[in-house]
Amino acid sequence: MPKINYLTKIPIVYLQEKRIVTENYLKVIPLHPIFIKMQENINAELNAEVFKANEVIQNGGIILYPTDTVWGIGCDATNPEAVAKIYKLKQRAETQSMICLINGEKMMYSIFKDIPEVAWQIIDLSEKPTTLILDKPRNVAPNIVAADNTLGIRMVKEPFCFKLMERMKKPLVSTSANISGQTTPKSFKEINPEIIKGVDYVVNLNRDKICDKPSTIIKLTNDCQVKIIRK
Repeated sequence: MPKINYLTKIPIVYLQEKRIVTENYLKVIPLHPIFIKMQENINAELNAEVFKANEVIQNGGIILYPTDTVWGIGCDATNPEAVAKIYKLKQRAETQSMICLINGEKMMYSIFKDIPEVAWQIIDLSEKPTTLILDKPRNVAPNIVAADNTLGIRMVKEPFCFKLMERMKKPLVSTSANISGQTTPKSFKEINPEIIKGVDYVVNLNRDKICDKPSTIIKLTNDCQVKIIRK
């Protein structure tokens, strides 16, 4: 998404230059240095949080973090011991599988050998975060795979999650930040203190964000059956 000059609402193509060029080349406006500095500060903060979260995850820890929907609890999706910590914290049976976040096509193919064409169509056309449940996952912890040998995945563009997985080079477990059976928190301040105390790191980003809707969930099979689990 193009950056925005908050004085003019014009997309910024070259943020680090002292000019703003619109996509249609309609106008050239000086960019005040304060906006460049603000963006640099935001990027530095984001990168610092990605570094800290990755350090915890590489050591088998679990994190509490903002996603493209509600706040989530996560870990390395290939580490069964870390996944087990999340089940224990949420007081959730391992028969209730969790989903993975991915950041692109390469990671998608690392988990699924056969991907229905309709999956790519849904990813391309969805206007809201959408989780796809697909058949026969591989290269992930067995305790996040459902009993019917399926796994839910969601491709995300949200900066923190995307950059974290870039550094991890692995998918990221994502499950709502609540004790099993309790209401899913819509914001950070609604998260049960037991959850906050139980993770190894709490990401210090987007704590004022409010999200009252989780993702859409669609189940796809390799024989082209489609079932909407949650709109």
